Amino acid sequence: MTKDLEPQGTVAATGPAPIDTLDSLREHLQWAVELEHATLPPYLCALYSLDPERNPEAVEVVGSVFAEEMLHLALAANLLNAVGGRPRLDIPEMLPPYPRRLPHSDLELSLLPFGPEALEMFLRLERPAPPGAPAEGDGYETIGQFYDAIEQGLRHLCERLGEREVFCGDPARQVSGSHFRHTAGWLFAVEDLESALGALKEIVEQGEGTARGEVWDGDQDVFHPDRDEVAHYYRFRELQLGRRYRRGDTPQSGPTGEPVSVDPSAVRTMRPNPRLSDHAPGSAIRTAQDEFNRTYCTLLNQLEQAFDGEPKMLGAAVGTMYAVKAQAEALLLMPDADGTTAGPTFEYVPPESR
Repeated sequence: MTKDLEPQGTVAATGPAPIDTLDSLREHLQWAVELEHATLPPYLCALYSLDPERNPEAVEVVGSVFAEEMLHLALAANLLNAVGGRPRLDIPEMLPPYPRRLPHSDLELSLLPFGPEALEMFLRLERPAPPGAPAEGDGYETIGQFYDAIEQGLRHLCERLGEREVFCGDPARQVSGSHFRHTAGWLFAVEDLESALGALKEIVEQGEGTARGEVWDGDQDVFHPDRDEVAHYYRFRELQLGRRYRRGDTPQSGPTGEPVSVDPSAVRTMRPNPRLSDHAPGSAIRTAQDEFNRTYCTLLNQLEQAFDGEPKMLGAAVGTMYAVKAQAEALLLMPDADGTTAGPTFEYVPPESR
């Protein structure tokens, strides 16, 4: 990693670190895996509700954020593997009913079509931590504060136990070398404190910007190579305000660059927070939702295998993602009640029922 690896945020100088054992560190990193996954269904619903021909700029933004959240999920799994943990994804706890809370937080997530309500939710989710905000390993107000607590714990344990004791995981379990489409971020192995801090930095800066006070995430924009990439929070602000950020812009100034267009009429009106129980067994929508859920849980199983000692399974998971997309898009073309369309429900299906 070539990026500066200074600690993020303000770290309390006194008092015991809240993450002060290896077991606690592994528990929090499993929460990180769950946190990163929890963002995926809401982003997918917004993405698949957009008509890509008439809303290309919104598709570009939501698609790029989704790709980077997948990258963050993989980096969180690498962090957990590096410290001797085992990432778990194929479990019912990954898919509680929506609306739901972000794991160990009061931030609420819903399954919504793209629009003002979805944008407000994404802005709450990606909101930068305010200057001087404390690290919070539980009940966190921003994702950055949660990762600050993990960083504190990592530094504390390395000082107390030594890096070799903390980074005791099998390097063969790391998933690396893959370049995710639609993002300038990279998936790399986590083997020591330096690479672990690099992974935390990648996750936090892509979400809320560099140095907390910049709109940029430190990468080049893959869609527009002539401009720097803005962090997730500010990408959603661009869509909300209808204008791009340009050099010299700050969080206070807002975006002053070229216009960004969003066509509200080119969004499929997906029923908010759909549930299987909304439709009778055997009905066309219920059958399609059941099929989607089986496919999505197969994806979770493949990702768990990839992160649990079989990195090559990531290729199979990518293939399943295409099936997830096709099935979700088909649901969003099925008329539902009150002028809405059907949508995926993201409900857990036990392995024996897939």
